[in-house]
Parts: sequence; structure tokens; C-alpha cells
Amino acid sequence: MGSSAENALAESVNAALKRELLEGAAAFPDQATAYRAVYWWANRCNTRRRHSAIGQMTPNTY
Repeated sequence: MGSSAENALAESVNAALKRELLEGAAAFPDQATAYRAVYWWANRCNTRRRHSAIGQMTPNTY
């Protein structure tokens, strides 16, 4: 069972994905290109993007 806190986290990730990757972008030419773009975004977000929760460090540095 999920809690409202889990839903808030999921909505935050979805909003960041839309804002950083999809806003103002044209449609992807095919499913494989869309998959690679989302994979690239998630990888960057989880390894190289600075996070306020860890003192504006990247997860790799932390």
C-alpha cells in the first residue's frame, strides 16, 4: 500500500521530467528515441545532477 508521501515523490519526479526534458520539445520520432531520452535524463538526475538534500552535491560526489 502506498502513502500520500510516496505519491508526492512520484509527482515531483514526473514534474521534473516534464519540465527538464519534455517542455517545449517536439514529438519524438519513434519509441526508441523517447526511451533513450528518458533513460539519459534519469541517469543524469540520479548520478550527476546537484541535489539540495545533499548540500548541492552530485550523488556521485556525495
